[in-house]
Amino acid sequence: MQSLWAQLQMLLWNIFNRPTIADILDILIVAFLLYELLMLTRETRASAVLKGLVMLVLASWVSDLLGLTALNWVLLNVVNNGAVVLVILFQPELRKALEQIGRGAIHKSSTAENMEENEHIINEFISCLLTLSRRRVGALIVIEQRIGLKDVIETGTTLNSHISAALLENIFEPNTPLHDGAVVIRGSRIMAAACILSLSEGKGISRELGTRHRAAIGITETTDAISLIVSEETGIISMARNGKLTRHLDRAALEEVLGSLYHQKDTSLWATLMEKAKRRKGGAA
Repeated sequence: MQSLWAQLQMLLWNIFNRPTIADILDILIVAFLLYELLMLTRETRASAVLKGLVMLVLASWVSDLLGLTALNWVLLNVVNNGAVVLVILFQPELRKALEQIGRGAIHKSSTAENMEENEHIINEFISCLLTLSRRRVGALIVIEQRIGLKDVIETGTTLNSHISAALLENIFEPNTPLHDGAVVIRGSRIMAAACILSLSEGKGISRELGTRHRAAIGITETTDAISLIVSEETGIISMARNGKLTRHLDRAALEEVLGSLYHQKDTSLWATLMEKAKRRKGGAA
């Protein structure tokens, strides 16, 4: 612990007494990484664990100052093995972050042909959900975003078919082989049905919600997927996103949610430059 604080003091001395461009860049990178870590663990169980680790480091420093040898030895061993502890405690968050880095951002094209196809997909979704709601048939649809759901898809029956209201209604029809479980959507394809999802362990979920809603919330806690749920008991349509549930969706709300998913503009640098070039060209004409 003493060597750790000695290195920290040396680092601070170098920063404040002879800062270089490399030091400033180093500080900015570390600050960015810390900020991303805080954003990643915000409003999750990991945030409480992170606060506990900070308190542990402070306690080890205080015990060293006060000469509490036995306590400092225990805390020192915990801190020295902190990397392994972090990997174990933050496994879901680390996996989510690495998957986001690996897949990167997915930009959807905004051509007229794709816009027409996306509008057709939205209408098929809405038709299916409203029909199931009216008939009070339970359903759970998971829409993949940036983070891949291959591991979830592999737990179900592979379909890889076009999105169709009739097909989705048939999948969730009671007493059929695929009705129990979740349907996973990737873009314009139904990838698999009867997929198994992990249940959310959140304590703030209402007791009147069953396993279907808990599974829908659970998948959105560890990925950026969006879940659409139809309650078998009440016919209420709900949406789970970022670990939070929104209930009582009507046609207008569904159009807004699905429109935000399938009508995203390409915000990449290349697309922005091309759009500006078209505007300049149009203005010159």
